Amino acid sequence: MRPIYSVVVPVYNEETILPELYSRLTAVMEQLGEPYELIFVNDGSQDRSLEVMQTLHDQDPRVKVISFARNFGHQVAITAGLDYAKGDAIVIIDADLQDPPEVIPELVARWKAGYEVVYAVRTEREGETWFKEVTAKLFYRLIRSITNVDIPVDTGDFRLMDRQVVETLRAMRERHRFMRGMSSWVGFRQTGVPYRRHRRYAGETKYPFRKMLKFALDGITSFSYLPLQLATYLGFAIAALSALFIAFVIVARLSGMQAFVGQATTLVAVLFLGGIQLISLGILGEYLGRVYEEIKGRPLYIVAQTWGLEQAPLPPHAHVVDVSHLRRPDVAGAKSRTSSEVSQEQRPSR
Repeated sequence: MRPIYSVVVPVYNEETILPELYSRLTAVMEQLGEPYELIFVNDGSQDRSLEVMQTLHDQDPRVKVISFARNFGHQVAITAGLDYAKGDAIVIIDADLQDPPEVIPELVARWKAGYEVVYAVRTEREGETWFKEVTAKLFYRLIRSITNVDIPVDTGDFRLMDRQVVETLRAMRERHRFMRGMSSWVGFRQTGVPYRRHRRYAGETKYPFRKMLKFALDGITSFSYLPLQLATYLGFAIAALSALFIAFVIVARLSGMQAFVGQATTLVAVLFLGGIQLISLGILGEYLGRVYEEIKGRPLYIVAQTWGLEQAPLPPHAHVVDVSHLRRPDVAGAKSRTSSEVSQEQRPSR
């Protein structure tokens, strides 16, 4: 039976959490009383996460598994889940149980009321340091202020999206992905549901400061040209200050002041201008590097193996490498399924 709901869960080294996550997800989805599927995306886990997911699939065929050939990142794992999902409503939720599955019925209720995107808004964040809370709030408000996209503040990837929205996102194949911004960019009717974010159920965060900084940079460069414009603004500002300073030095020299005699002033001015130029070149390099990544045309991810899944057709330019059918029988096992094109079915009315 074709599922009405698909729940996409990116997984990276979460073996201790997966049984509890499955238990809570199934309890919530059973309450909805409609067909569903759980899609776990193994993003190159180095622990026993894949084994646990295989066991869950053996016990419950509604559990589907995608296993990458290596780690491709959280946002790409979400993308793969959307590529394979069959439901009319697709829920994205992290595996760490900070986003409680018990909020999903509220998201579904808003979807049935007519909204195509229902995002969860964090009113509280348990178990997080003040530094992470402050920087997260600053980031969401910064990116909202410097872009022309209405990206909701204090929201993560925990959301429900209608099939129309997902099909639109599946056609967008940029490499440096900021899914919460992309789902806002596509438009449609959107609304938020407030919730209290819990502390991590077990294990350690998969987003240390370095990854958070890269994620923030991807979000800003994907939706704003302000960093490039800042280089222009700095150039004009420095040129104006230089003109004023030159006029001041001329007047000072004519009046007999000796304050600007020697090499120190010249050295400081040269170092200052050199620093601004290097910063501007660095900003240009960031954008140029992203252009280089795009034109190489490599696939977003490589699927090594799947369990219980077939991928829906993608747009002609949106290629994905799936080598699961090339695995040796003694390695792949009988549970592995080959990804093939399937015809889209008519979406039932709500």
